[in-house]
Amino acid sequence: MHDLVIRGARIVDGTGARSRQGDLAVMGGRIAEVGGSLGRAKREIDADGLALAPGIVDPHTHYDAQLTWDAAARPSVELGVTTIAIGNCGFGIAPCRPADRDRTLASLTQVEGMPLEALRAGTRWEFETYPEFLAFLERHGVVPNVAGYCGHSTIRTWVMGEDASRRAARDDEIAKMRSILGEALAAGAIGFSTSTFEGHNGEGGVPMPSRLAEEAELRALNRALGESGRGHFMLTKGAHTTIGFLESLAAESSRPMFIAALLEDNLNPGRALAELEEIGQAQARGRRLYGMVGCSPMTMDFTLASAYPFEILAAWTPAIALYRDKSGLHQLYRDRAFRDAVRGELERGVREREFTPQWDKLDLVKAAKPENERLEGRTVGALASEAGRDPLDWFLDFGVDEDCRTQFSVDILNADDASVKPLLAHPYSTVALSDAGAHLTLFCDAGFGLYMLAHWARDLGAFTLEAAVAKLTAVQARAFRIPDRGRLAPGCWADLLLFDPATVGRGPKRRVRDLPGGAHRLTTPALGVHGVFVNGEQVVDGNGLIEGHGRPGRLLRAFDS
Repeated sequence: MHDLVIRGARIVDGTGARSRQGDLAVMGGRIAEVGGSLGRAKREIDADGLALAPGIVDPHTHYDAQLTWDAAARPSVELGVTTIAIGNCGFGIAPCRPADRDRTLASLTQVEGMPLEALRAGTRWEFETYPEFLAFLERHGVVPNVAGYCGHSTIRTWVMGEDASRRAARDDEIAKMRSILGEALAAGAIGFSTSTFEGHNGEGGVPMPSRLAEEAELRALNRALGESGRGHFMLTKGAHTTIGFLESLAAESSRPMFIAALLEDNLNPGRALAELEEIGQAQARGRRLYGMVGCSPMTMDFTLASAYPFEILAAWTPAIALYRDKSGLHQLYRDRAFRDAVRGELERGVREREFTPQWDKLDLVKAAKPENERLEGRTVGALASEAGRDPLDWFLDFGVDEDCRTQFSVDILNADDASVKPLLAHPYSTVALSDAGAHLTLFCDAGFGLYMLAHWARDLGAFTLEAAVAKLTAVQARAFRIPDRGRLAPGCWADLLLFDPATVGRGPKRRVRDLPGGAHRLTTPALGVHGVFVNGEQVVDGNGLIEGHGRPGRLLRAFDS
């Protein structure tokens, strides 16, 4: 007798093959059979024609700290995700000495938009080294399956302390970093992650440690991957990091490489696709490079008390240092020299940035003063034009007048469907930029998979349902070398998503106060999701997370070569 049979489902198996009606049986956490009339089970579910697909694989999250207090990785599992990778971009909480804990959390607050009070209240420090961190997760249990990167900035901080964000590393320090990375890979890390992206700044606007690494350091750590014969290299790319340079790293290590973040930018139209074409050419030469792309528009909500979308601008760095000094921040925002520097940088052509000078895409969402509520829902561009003002001047003056409490929302990147579609369809792209667990007060893209199924497959018809599911499941698992996941086939783990293709999607953004210490975050509810199963155990039904669902996820330590 099977443990579970789901009957009468539209089977979308993850391979891209045409869907078919049938049943699916689970035994011992794995898929036992797929077909018809599969016999009895301890538990049976009538799918009544709903689609049954593999659970979504999300290889770009930042749940490292959150998993220490929230094993369910909210809200990802509720949004159909059954497997996640943490530690992207070189960020994380391990390895970390006790003396560096507060600095690490403060940097995460800045670089990844995580409330500091929540991190301090919630993070459980029962580890120091990276192997101890993995053991902690395994000991306490997780709801989704979890793979972890060992991050460059955390390794650098462990070896160099405060100097990690100040200078280049010495040869002896690089040797120590290589040793730590080797230990992490031996313990089961999925790979090594780093960042050269100019927008990645820690507390006070200081560059995250990985940005101080010279080429010799990157090459040495990359070679450690090759020497270990395991793991892959993940990098969030800055403006001056070329695909050619990254191909040279892949050639040295012979390991897979994943490059983020390839997003459509209206100021640099076609750049992301051109980089994917370079990646394709590298693949033709035998290098295993992949581009990490997003399927959703990148929209951020923010206030001028912490204006993350602007932080890639060098001219904005003085503001970052004053985020905790409201009086000083007001004074800076009024300063003509500061404004002229920001304006000048916005007007210059740059290769990559978070905010582009599209004031017509910057909305005033919620005013702080009642007399300004009539302006809500309008763009800064329109409001500045009506006032006969420069939009940057209007924006900063209005924000200061409201004590930097005005809530704004901006469409930053990936807003043009016609330009995004070729990125999603490219043979060497992975749909992998949710950033789930980060930017908690700015945006929530944990439901990217449901958006792919709703917007791209159902609403636009740009992909068949089968092709969209494949991009989110089997293609991801295969690229990231995660064995026996992402497909509905006998022997594969039973990570399952049961949903209604006619109603699937994600609901409107909403603010909830469910973080430690009562801090708030943005989230989006799932629509049309009727069940999520991890290793054969149902953890989500049509009402969300099931109370007492347990922790059926596995810490993933073994990967295909």
